[in-house]
Amino acid sequence: SELLARSLFACGISTVLQTSLGSRLPLVQIPSFEYLVPAMVLSSHLSPVYTRITSLQNSLPGTAMASTCPAPHCAITGSRVASLREVSGAVLVSGLVQLVLGVSGMCGWAARHCGPMVLAPSLSIIGLSAYKEAAFFCSTNWGIALLLVILAVTFSQHLGSCRLPFCAWPQAQGGSTEPSVPTLRTFSVLLPFAGVCIVCAILSHLHIPWESLDLAVAQLSWANSTFHAPWLRIPYAGEWGWPLLTPRALAVGIAMAIGCSMNSVGCYVLCGRLLQAPRLAPHACNRGLCTEGLGSLLAGLLGTPGGTAASIANTCATGLTQAGSRPSVQVSALACVVLGMSPRLAGLLTRIPLAVHGGVLCVTYAVAVGTGISYFQYADIDSGRNIFIVGFAMFMALLVPRWLGAAPAHLATGWVPLDLLFLSLLMVPVFLTGFLSFFLENTVSG
Repeated sequence: SELLARSLFACGISTVLQTSLGSRLPLVQIPSFEYLVPAMVLSSHLSPVYTRITSLQNSLPGTAMASTCPAPHCAITGSRVASLREVSGAVLVSGLVQLVLGVSGMCGWAARHCGPMVLAPSLSIIGLSAYKEAAFFCSTNWGIALLLVILAVTFSQHLGSCRLPFCAWPQAQGGSTEPSVPTLRTFSVLLPFAGVCIVCAILSHLHIPWESLDLAVAQLSWANSTFHAPWLRIPYAGEWGWPLLTPRALAVGIAMAIGCSMNSVGCYVLCGRLLQAPRLAPHACNRGLCTEGLGSLLAGLLGTPGGTAASIANTCATGLTQAGSRPSVQVSALACVVLGMSPRLAGLLTRIPLAVHGGVLCVTYAVAVGTGISYFQYADIDSGRNIFIVGFAMFMALLVPRWLGAAPAHLATGWVPLDLLFLSLLMVPVFLTGFLSFFLENTVSG
């Protein structure tokens, strides 16, 4: 609850900056998958070290309490605090790197050289990269996930032009009434989400077993910790200790910044494409990356394990609802700030069933895949050069993370920070697709 509240607080402030001073697109800022993978790489490297240190401390007389958390109201042990502080240091470094990329104009320069042969595979892989998480969430109850998917598809596609009669208001001239926006399409994500959550609550109240959790998920005591969290606590920097800036954190932070910057540029293009807006100017891309860097700096100082980046899922939901309004996104940012100041309210979000998350991912990320495929119409897809670029970039983006996940020890240069940098980058499909397609598109003649 504490970590989630701090993350929501940073995301809310970053969203306000993004919509008012940054790219000014209706983009919600969240901790993306591109932060999660490097953070897991760093944590998996740190856990054996801190486990040995903690066991050594506990074996010595008079040091049994040496690993307790020094911060007040903190239930995280010392080994976890040390690991979290180093991950927060990596997030802080990623914010600084993003600021440098935005101020120097590198983001706008790269966006200007991204043609259809770069955008098509990159956006497609952005959508496909979440299929494992979506399948894992849906596996807790496929019936609930399919119900949400069916409702969302029906409201957004089959009934997309339906206008409910009670959603009408007088016109400015003449005094007559005119139907408002297509109501079911506008709420094609919210209504299925709320309806399925109500169904899950009814099943739980009737003590009907409907959610099948494996042992790892069942051990997560999210709901129990919610009731012990305070109602009001304003987060501030350094409450759990300042971020640790080590060579490992520096390497992982650079990888976070590169992966999230590529994800954000793709999100800018995706948002403009779905809302049929003109392509974002290079200086707007630079401003957007600068505001994301400021949000990641704030998140790192608050001690969260993830920075802020443009949300692919919310962008795709905007494409489904066609409700691309900056004030609506700013209202959501205000809600995030309020939740960030109340850990108990933020902890209630963890009560949302995993199957509901899986259904939302299935609907939203599918839009990113389809948008990426639509960019092929601007290229000669019958060209042997273009066929190779697309096929090679997408295949390697799926193959390399799978190989490294099965055998991470095979990548060893002899220097741990360099190993973590390569692992953090090569485990992210978005980076591999963007780098390979950009390199081949701008170096192979044709």
